[in-house]
Amino acid sequence: MSGMFILIIGPSGSGKGALMSALRQERPDIVFPISCTTRAPREGEVEGQMYYFISREQFKQKIKEEAFLEWAEYGGNLYGTLRSEIMPALEAGKTVVREVEVQGARQIETSIPRERLRVIYIDAGSWEELEARIVNRAAIHTEELAKRKERFEDEITFKAHAFRVVRNFDGELEQAKVDFVQAVHDAERS
Repeated sequence: MSGMFILIIGPSGSGKGALMSALRQERPDIVFPISCTTRAPREGEVEGQMYYFISREQFKQKIKEEAFLEWAEYGGNLYGTLRSEIMPALEAGKTVVREVEVQGARQIETSIPRERLRVIYIDAGSWEELEARIVNRAAIHTEELAKRKERFEDEITFKAHAFRVVRNFDGELEQAKVDFVQAVHDAERS
């Protein structure tokens, strides 16, 4: 295995999606694996672009077959990254970038050699700042907000041992995009 696997971790509302979009445009040579999920497709989502939409039964079968490098339950749905989306690319020496929940990151850290794995953490400020972003983005139930705060407290533990921390505070998205692309470049060469 000679490629580099770069995990992107950050709390809900930190702007991971916008940063990943910028990276996709800047670096078409990077492999962005497609995940499996049991949730229904949202408007505009196309099968096989961002997700493979599968049934809970199919997902559980893939768990039994050990087809996933990592998987987690999030918001009542299952999400997972297939080994077949990652391992051949790494073995071919490619860079693979994957946004992942901390549950999945912990699983991946046990499967991928340390020298082939880097974590980039997206820092968007305090819980209060993130909460304001989340609430402004869409209506959200109090229980879901409490769950996100709990996840935030777990996710922030990755900040201390990340290869790089990219700041994405309000009003700084364009600089965060530049910093993020540079962080990926640096991770590839570290």
